[in-house]
Amino acid sequence: MNEAKILLVDDEEELRRSTAQALELSGFSVETFSNGDQVLELIGYSFPGVVVSDIRMPGIDGMTLMQKIREVDPEVPVILVTGHGDVQLAVKAMREGAYDFIEKPFTAEMLAGVIRRAMERRGLVLENRLLKAVAGKRDDIEARLPGRTQVMVDLRYRIRAIGASDADTLIVGETGAGKEVVARALHDISARASRPFIAINCAALPANLIESELFGHEPGAFPGAVRPRYGKFEHGRGGTILLDEIGSMPFDLQAKFLRVLQERVISRLGSNEIVPLDVRFIATSKVDLEAEVAAGRFRADLLYRLNVATLHVPSLSQRRADVPLLFLQLVREAAARYGRDELTVPPEVISDIAQRDWPGNVRELRNAADRLVLGLDNGGRQAEEATGLAERVAEFERGVIASALVAHGGSLRPVYESLGISRKTLYEKMQKYGLDKRMLITDG
Repeated sequence: MNEAKILLVDDEEELRRSTAQALELSGFSVETFSNGDQVLELIGYSFPGVVVSDIRMPGIDGMTLMQKIREVDPEVPVILVTGHGDVQLAVKAMREGAYDFIEKPFTAEMLAGVIRRAMERRGLVLENRLLKAVAGKRDDIEARLPGRTQVMVDLRYRIRAIGASDADTLIVGETGAGKEVVARALHDISARASRPFIAINCAALPANLIESELFGHEPGAFPGAVRPRYGKFEHGRGGTILLDEIGSMPFDLQAKFLRVLQERVISRLGSNEIVPLDVRFIATSKVDLEAEVAAGRFRADLLYRLNVATLHVPSLSQRRADVPLLFLQLVREAAARYGRDELTVPPEVISDIAQRDWPGNVRELRNAADRLVLGLDNGGRQAEEATGLAERVAEFERGVIASALVAHGGSLRPVYESLGISRKTLYEKMQKYGLDKRMLITDG
């Protein structure tokens, strides 16, 4: 990879020069520009650096520059420098893809810290782009988050791109879609994998004890506090802290948590001692936090500080074509978990599963798989009903063909090629077993 560099854009010459000098003293390679036109000439899919731009400039302003950069490569980190009156504009920019923003006046150390994190993220993106995908090979992320729809392919790509970094991440998705699975995947592929993963359900913490649970306390901090206690934040030092359903965090506590995010320090209740906190924060939400901000229930500054990276976990309704394969995998997992023989799922059951709505998403689909394995659902004939050898073989063959039809979206050529049979043989067996590709396929 080429040498990482910073492209610094500011129409104020003195500020541009002093900022560049400070960054060079911090070890960065810096190129300066008085306008954005020249910057766009240097941006490409393999650009190995970060863009730092003033948000208010004549000609191409910072917002327009960011949008043009994202048209070339949406993964190039753009850091915007703002005046005090531009904070709302900067928040809008972050929603539209800016990596972060720095408010004037700022220290060189603060800017350098943001740039280092952005550089690390860009390096990971470029490294991932250089890796060649091995055809047919499933890695751990794909095993945890299976699916062939584009939304799932994109989600796994983004997890791999940001997982190894320390970027705080916001995971958004419906109930049961798999937000915690995504959070654990991010932790497990990071350098913090050997350190604690602390999951905190913000909706379940008792209101009168929430600060003590998170920050810890000293003896005498409140009635009943007879001995010192570490909070969950301290227990997670060196690792990852998951704040599940952060939208449920009380509004007055959000300000205290914002300080933790910004400064990475805490103080236990009843103590003035500052405790450094080396953690990565991941938060999940099933509600639209921007709507919560508009309603006055969530802090805007906490939202844009929290979502350095945002991952959207699709619902099953957004990836209906994945439902049959996902269900078959969940059935296999359930059979192993309950110590049952592997079950051949009849095609009529797969067809029914594919056509149903799943408002509870993967969680609800997993429950359905468990019930089928335990014999609690009469969704169709089960393998155990076939008693003779010929019937068992026929049932197995029927299930294999039905699964292959589902896996290949009803396209017959890859089915008979993958099964090593001729087109004529496939037609004959489909007729023999009453298999119709149309009843096994759903609209994606």
